[in-house]
Amino acid sequence: MRNAVARDISRTNFERVLGNASQMAMVLVGVVVALVAIQAAQVILAPVLLAITIGLMFGPLADLMERRGIPEGVSAGIAVLILVLVIVAGGFLFYGPLSEWAQRGPQIWARLQGQLANLKEPIESLGALQDQLKGVLGSNQAMEVTVEDGSTVTGIAMLAPAIFAQVLIFLVSLYFFLATRDQIRVATLSLCVSRRMRWRTAHVFRDVELKVSKYLLTITMVNCGVGVVVALLMWAIGMPSPILWGAMAAVLNYIPFVGQAFMALTLFLVGLSTWGDLGHAALPVGLYWCVNFIEGNFVSPNLLGRTMTINPFMIFLSLTFWLWAWGPVGGLIAVPSLLILYSIVTHILPTRQVTPRKARRLVNQKATRDMAEAEPKAAPPQPSPQVVAEKPASRPGKKPVAAT
Repeated sequence: MRNAVARDISRTNFERVLGNASQMAMVLVGVVVALVAIQAAQVILAPVLLAITIGLMFGPLADLMERRGIPEGVSAGIAVLILVLVIVAGGFLFYGPLSEWAQRGPQIWARLQGQLANLKEPIESLGALQDQLKGVLGSNQAMEVTVEDGSTVTGIAMLAPAIFAQVLIFLVSLYFFLATRDQIRVATLSLCVSRRMRWRTAHVFRDVELKVSKYLLTITMVNCGVGVVVALLMWAIGMPSPILWGAMAAVLNYIPFVGQAFMALTLFLVGLSTWGDLGHAALPVGLYWCVNFIEGNFVSPNLLGRTMTINPFMIFLSLTFWLWAWGPVGGLIAVPSLLILYSIVTHILPTRQVTPRKARRLVNQKATRDMAEAEPKAAPPQPSPQVVAEKPASRPGKKPVAAT
């Protein structure tokens, strides 16, 4: 009898483990399918999600115009027109210096080749080491390299329709999102079956719009300040085209980690081609990193506050995923998408902030000290009624009567 019960218990445990494993496998398959679908639908999803992100930033501006009596469609069109004008102005700002540097391309490449010639001996030593490894491993066959003939103009001509289609999808999605965001909110709330679910969904909409718009507007102001400071520093040390490097620093600062690394590499190569000395080439990079360090550790945290602070490891994971999926567009929406996910998870799964053990100990010590200071002082001891009795007031002309 006991053996049969033990077999039933073991079978039940095995079935439970098997059921949990099958559920985890289904979740894993769903996640993999979702990742593949996100990457495959880049042409459509990337501009739409970017439009939603930019629309959340322009939402307060559209609300301000609507409170002044401007219709929703007109306010959305004005917001899209402002964005287009900003992009066109940025293009004109970049066009002049970029064309100048493009003309100086052969000269810059010649200087870089002269600097890279110093690395010829280490490269030759690596080639000799490779030949020795081939001799040891017995692989003496020559490696055949085939270069396919291709034209850059042909590639650009083939990519132009796709780029134009994505830009058109972005602008149309941005307009309709700004014009119908209230209807989208009402339609989503009408799908909620309970009052509690509607309450949480409404708070999700509010927090997403508030956090994303606050983050993007604050980061835009900070990036403009970074661009101005970098341009002034590059002008002070004699770098050519300082406005170009300031504008690039402002734009690339939207992409954490990757943008700063690309900007530092660009400044290093430009400094190396300009001065031809490693010490002078490292000067603009050092100044840029100082500005970036102050911005990332003091300016942005103080302006955004603790509620907008995200774990850098989570930012790195989000950035890695979106860059893998959608490239530069994914880098732009990495942090806003993380804020949206954080707001959704916070309201669907309410959590309590966990205080570290050291902080809890300090709080408990402070509470104990405050309670000790708030205790009333001990009252002085009262005389016993058996020892001392109250003496009656004596009348004039009479002796006081002793207490019995």
